[in-house]
Amino acid sequence: MAQLEWSDALSLDLPLMDDTHREFVDLLAVVQSAPDGQLPAAWLQLIAHTEDHFGQEDRWMLATRFASGNCHSLQHKVVLQVMREGAVRAAAGDLASVREMARELALWFPQHAQSMDAALALHLRRAGFDPATGVVSSPDALPKEPVHGCGGACTSARDTAQA
Repeated sequence: MAQLEWSDALSLDLPLMDDTHREFVDLLAVVQSAPDGQLPAAWLQLIAHTEDHFGQEDRWMLATRFASGNCHSLQHKVVLQVMREGAVRAAAGDLASVREMARELALWFPQHAQSMDAALALHLRRAGFDPATGVVSSPDALPKEPVHGCGGACTSARDTAQA
């Protein structure tokens, strides 16, 4: 199975986000190479990281005027739900399902990072948002209305409200 590896293509020029993403990639590699006896524990460690990872991004979105039901946050919720189902399956001895989930995560993550996370990183940089402190140095750059889409150029608060 081809493993996801960190590359410059995954870097979003937001150090805290990049560090978190690099850790995700590393933990996913541990899952993908884990022997059967270590797979359930490695999967649980990946879930714990992903809960923190997604929670961090969700807090950043809320702090910078993303609506709570935006598609980026919803995707986080769905992925975590599937991962938690994997933990239940692993506990029941169904390791093949967890290995398939890991393969799918390795395919999903680059797309998520290069689209939704890239749009979020751009949004945060425009607002002068410091992910470490939560300080917004350019509050006038924040959208007037909460962002309901994914935060990319194809969605805006006004466009989404008219849909």
